[in-house]
Amino acid sequence: MATFLYKLGRLTFRRRRFVALIWVALLAVAGIGAATAPAATSSSFSIPGTEAQRAFDLLEQRNPGTSADGATARVVFKAPEGEKVTDPANKSEITGIVKELETGSKQIASVADPFATQAVSQNGSTAYISVSYQVSSMELTDATRESLEDAGKDAQKSGMKVEIGGDALQVMPHTGTAEIIGVVIAAIVLVITFGSLVAAGLPLVTALVGVGIGVSTITALASVLDLGSTTSILAMMIGLAVGIDYALFIVSRYRAELAEGREREEAAGRAVGTAGSAVVFAGLTVVIALVGLAVVNIPMLTKMGFAAAGTVAIAVLIALTLVPAALGFAGKRVMGRKARRAAEAEKSAETKPNMGTRWARFVLRKPVWVMLVGVLGLGIIAVPAASLEMGLPDDGAQPKSTTQRQAYDMLSDGFGPGFNGPLLVVVDTKNSSDGKAAADRVSEEIEAIGVGAVIPPAFNKAGDTATITVIPKDRPSSHATEEVVHSIRDAGTDVKSDTGAEVLVTGATAMNIDFSQKMNDALLPYLALVVGLAFLLLMLVFRSILVPLKAALGFLLSVVAALGAVVAVFQWGWLGSLFGVEQTGPIMSMMPIFMVGVVFGLAMDYEVFLVTRMREAYVHGESPGQAIVTGFKHGARVVTAAAVIMMAVFSGFIGSSEQMIKMIGFSLAIAVFFDAFVVRMAIVPAVLALLGKRAWWLPRWLDRALPNVDVEGEKLQKQLTVEPGSEGGESGERELVRV
Repeated sequence: MATFLYKLGRLTFRRRRFVALIWVALLAVAGIGAATAPAATSSSFSIPGTEAQRAFDLLEQRNPGTSADGATARVVFKAPEGEKVTDPANKSEITGIVKELETGSKQIASVADPFATQAVSQNGSTAYISVSYQVSSMELTDATRESLEDAGKDAQKSGMKVEIGGDALQVMPHTGTAEIIGVVIAAIVLVITFGSLVAAGLPLVTALVGVGIGVSTITALASVLDLGSTTSILAMMIGLAVGIDYALFIVSRYRAELAEGREREEAAGRAVGTAGSAVVFAGLTVVIALVGLAVVNIPMLTKMGFAAAGTVAIAVLIALTLVPAALGFAGKRVMGRKARRAAEAEKSAETKPNMGTRWARFVLRKPVWVMLVGVLGLGIIAVPAASLEMGLPDDGAQPKSTTQRQAYDMLSDGFGPGFNGPLLVVVDTKNSSDGKAAADRVSEEIEAIGVGAVIPPAFNKAGDTATITVIPKDRPSSHATEEVVHSIRDAGTDVKSDTGAEVLVTGATAMNIDFSQKMNDALLPYLALVVGLAFLLLMLVFRSILVPLKAALGFLLSVVAALGAVVAVFQWGWLGSLFGVEQTGPIMSMMPIFMVGVVFGLAMDYEVFLVTRMREAYVHGESPGQAIVTGFKHGARVVTAAAVIMMAVFSGFIGSSEQMIKMIGFSLAIAVFFDAFVVRMAIVPAVLALLGKRAWWLPRWLDRALPNVDVEGEKLQKQLTVEPGSEGGESGERELVRV
């Protein structure tokens, strides 16, 4: 692989104008496609194999006019102080809005008059109009949304407070200026690392090109592939972070080759052939982990994984082709004055140890203490993970400034929190001798459980399917509401055995509960799959058993610690105000699995970059301890810069208005911190120091059986050494090409 990448690096360097033109053309095509495509709102939500989904499918089959999975909205009214919504003037205003909504769009399935459906609070201060649509929220037209938004403006003029909840008005989440700050911090780190504005700008520009192509492609295909609004944001978050890091590794290696006196084209080839091998390996692990999300069998998550994986794949291709081409345009300006002076100083016999060297020597002196502090520290932070509760946020997690959140609070105050998440109980009476009696019994069983309200059964035209609306006492995302769903389902088992009628619980709240349960069930198998994959891949790279085992266990430790931090902030509320958490609740169901997939790739990235240099030094005669120092001397600065950039980019998304984006941004940032600075920079060298030569042991039979992936570029180095006229032939005999 290294030989092929070496040739690719030289080719793209020579043909840099052609390569740059291709990428600019791809960016333009993707941009035009995104500009002309309809904007994404929210993807259709289905969870194959769950009870809630079976109930939706049954309703669609038996009573298609109900549009069970269609968008919904609630227009909530609150009368001025001292008045009631039932006062003649207010009542007339609300009744007029009901008629306005009924004629406002052809996509509306039904509009419920609050005075006919008793949707008025007991004290008469609050009322709401329920609006159902024939299509999902993603398929709503702009005209339909505008008619909904305009519906309450006249009522507001009369003094009533009007807010709109439900998924019909779901908007594209925004991240504000925080993500820009993340990119600025990344730029500052790059300037400090390289000491050159040109070298610092290259990773940023190339990463932005890759993200632009990836996100524009996702936007262009959103309506065709039913991609949600958050898909492009997550792809941007991951693509920007890995794009900068991968380019950073290539540029850093290129500068090292120039410092050794090689010609620019040869330096580009060697940089892509060596550091590029690590980039391919790291990118492959991220792609595999993200594509592996398909095993959970949730279409929305599968699409998110594939979209993010596609952006990562583009970042890898950019690093291998556009980065060396850009280096050709940059010339020797990629080397700052400070870097040139440092290169001269490094040629002297005595050089001042850098920070990485000093830290490695400290770890070698105190390996037991460093390991204990690192493991115990992460272990303590991981304790809250034992209380992890997974779910999906409701409108109560929205910022208080949004109309959805204000409508949520008004309904909670006027009717009780449960009105924000009604349950829909579907009774299939086709196999029952007395369907009406069976449905009535289900209502009685639900009332006995203890809920806020039970609306009597309503049958379809065929009389074989009844729907019962249940209002829980607590908010949709609460543990108490989840217990109500399970209790209804348990009671439904007895009803089916006695009457033959099947009872299914669905609705947005039940769907979220089933989604969370499915994600919870998939977490451990997925984690085992990812850790097992990490072990096998690292065994190929390092030709060792204990090194990949240590890497996999360290990855597990950093992930569990990150989960503990997320639970403490978003579920328990510790330091919640600092991160803009307005309401605590269960952790986003998809967040742990998504974090595992992304952090896995990043952890392997840092592991490869640091430890391959150690293995190279050990193979060439250095003692195990000295090999650790050598690895940190050449790799610590770049890994530190890469980790800080990752954290800056991910932290930028904490400012998002969307709870899901905020939580994933925080989790990825804290996970990168734990894995890069605690696990890779402290625990890994400490463990390697304690293991000594045993760390690099591999049974001979296994060594012969495993293929040589040549991530370190050993074959490339041998080829360049024997080729006549190859640049750096003599230096290649002195030192093996390092990643």
